[in-house]
This record gives sequence, structure tokens and C-alpha cells, in this order.
Amino acid sequence: MNLLASLRTALRALQKNLLRSFLAMLGIVIAVGAVIATVAIGQGAQAKVAAQMASLGSNLLMVLPGSMNMHGVSVGAGATQTLTREDGAAIEKELGNVVGALAPINRTGAQIIYGDQNWFTQVQGTTAAYLAVRGWSLESGEMFGREEDAAAAKVCVLGKTVVDKLFLPDQPVIGQQIRVKHVPCKVIGILAAKGQSSWGQDQDDVILMPWSTVVRRLIGSQADTVGQLMVSARRPELVEEAQREVTSLLRQRHHSSEGAEPDFQIRNLAEMQSAARENTNTIAVLLGSVALISLLVGAIGIANVMLVSVTERTREIGIRMAVGARGRDVLVQFLTEAALLATVGGGIGLLLGVGLSQWMASRFDWPALLSPTVMLGTLVLAGLAGVVAGFYPALRASRLDPIEALRFE
Repeated sequence: MNLLASLRTALRALQKNLLRSFLAMLGIVIAVGAVIATVAIGQGAQAKVAAQMASLGSNLLMVLPGSMNMHGVSVGAGATQTLTREDGAAIEKELGNVVGALAPINRTGAQIIYGDQNWFTQVQGTTAAYLAVRGWSLESGEMFGREEDAAAAKVCVLGKTVVDKLFLPDQPVIGQQIRVKHVPCKVIGILAAKGQSSWGQDQDDVILMPWSTVVRRLIGSQADTVGQLMVSARRPELVEEAQREVTSLLRQRHHSSEGAEPDFQIRNLAEMQSAARENTNTIAVLLGSVALISLLVGAIGIANVMLVSVTERTREIGIRMAVGARGRDVLVQFLTEAALLATVGGGIGLLLGVGLSQWMASRFDWPALLSPTVMLGTLVLAGLAGVVAGFYPALRASRLDPIEALRFE
């Protein structure tokens, strides 16, 4: 019997028991659908986390004030200002071989007013290098420079969320005068949309102003301390070296003795990205493992149905052998039926998984990356599972004695 004839015979046999065939396929349908959906969602999660982390900036180091011990009392991290503009200037001057850009940052919350609209947002005092460090671009207008920082100029650059809250859709923004707390401020630029960060913060809900404007006019301080230094390494492979060099330089400037805890801390964004990738990979592997277990359960269901089919068709097998069919013909016949069950079930599961992943992507605003390689591999795996599951029933059918099979009631 050739393969085409076996396929036709298998189709007829499965059509005689549609409900049983469907129930046998159901496990494979669910398993394949689950594998496709979980892999698509897992890869989408990895892509989303990577995009969110990349939106924070490339090759980024965040230098923050650390804790201090005063008269035996430990002050918590960030409770005291230990970083200055001079620290930032020293890093730029002495570590230019590994540091690409540096931006000092001081933050404060402020009520923003324009006409009869108002909005409370975060105001960041920084320098023009902030855009380079964060990998952020302007949608329109321009960024303030050194002259505005030196003069504590009353200018600002708005994030998209702030623009949407204060201005109508077709209303001009550049050149308009807004009030930040009690300080009038001219809008000179609009930041391109960034979206949410990896911890759910709206990055577009921000106003950038010259560092000196925020510190001197809004906060009312004459000190040169900064709340944070954002440092960008020149290349990804230089991030760790830049971290070591910045640590060494700041320890020297702050007179930190050997073995003592420094009064600053450095967070490496690359390490944060790596940890986030490991977490999403772990979740993806876990979900994929559960889906593969369900594929095994589906294969067991096919094996059970094929054993029942062999028992029901014992006389048919005897008749075929009596008219000249060989054992291997019977083996191929039942293997074809098992593989057909698994393949059809896999095809239905494939469509189910694609539809489910697309629905979840649109429903929860979560990217679902469908991999053709994974889809094809899962379909082949489902067919292979059918062949493996149907091998014992097919082998049992091929070894039946024709005379005993004809006598079977």
C-alpha cells in the first residue's frame, strides 16, 4: 500500500468517528495553541522590556548620593547631598576616554499653569547633554544650552504629556509663555514621545529647564549639589570600565578611605537590563514547559484512541492480511492515522495560538512576536508526537495473527 492510499484510508477511518477523532485531537489543539501563544507573548515581553530599558538611555550609569555616618548615626541613601557640579565637571574632564556625555539633574514637583489650564508635573533641571545621555530627541523647537544654564534663563522644554494637558491639539506651543510655580517660562522645545518606563512611569510627563534655573529660581538654593549625575559611556563595551573609573575618581575627590563605604552609589543600567531579560526568559521558559507538558498529554490521548481503534478494527485487520496485506502495511496505515490526527490538531492549534496571541496583544496593549520558526517547529513536533504516540498501537495491529483476527468478535 502506498502512502497516498494509506492517507485516503486514514481519512475514511477518522470520518467514521468524527467525535472521537475530535476529542483525540483536542489535547494537541490546546497544546499547540498554548505553545504558540506563550512563545509569542514571551518574546513580546522581552521586546517590550528591552525597549523600555533602552528608552532610559544607552550605556547609562546613574550616580546617586549614598549614605553617610554622622556621629555614629547612619543616614539613609540619598538623604544627604554628596554630589556636586564640580564632580560632574571632573568626570567629563578626566574620563573623556570612556565617558561620552554627562548630565547633572535636580528634580522638583511644580504646578504648571497656561491660561485656564494647569497640571502638576516633575521639573528636571539639567543641561543640554541630557538629550545625548538619555538618547532623547526633540519633536520640535530647540534645546537650551550653556548660555541659558549660566544665566538661569527662564526657558523650558516640554514633554508630550504636559503639552497634551495644557494645550489644545492644533494650538501653537513653541514661543508660548507658561508659569512654573511662580516663575514665567518660555517654551522653546517639545520632546519626542518616550512612553512608559519599565516600572510604569510616564516619561513624557516632565519639563526640562536649565539646571541653574531650577536650583536657583524654583528650589531657591545657592548650593552646587546635584541630586543625580547621569553618565553615558562611549560604547557598550566601555560601561563597566567607565563605572570603575567614575567610582575611583569620586572616591578620590570625596576622600573615601580604602575599605570604607563611599558616600555615593552607581547603578549600571546594563546590569538592570540583564536582570530584566533573565526574569522574562525564566517566565517564558516556565510557560513553554507547561505548554509542552500539555503536548505530551495530547499525545497520550491519541495513543489511547488508537488502541481502541485497533481493538474495534481487529476483524478488518484480519481481512486485509488474509487478502495479502503485510504487517508493515498495517503498521504504516495506523501510523498514518495517528500522524494525521496530530497534524490536523496541530494546524487547528496553530490558528488558535495565532488568534489568541493577537487578541491578547490588542486587548492588553502587549506586543506578541510570532516566530515562523517556532510555528513550523511546533507543528512538526505535534506530528512527531502523533507518530510516537501511535507507534505502539500500530505495531500491535501489525503483529495480529490473521486467523485469530478473523475470529475476533
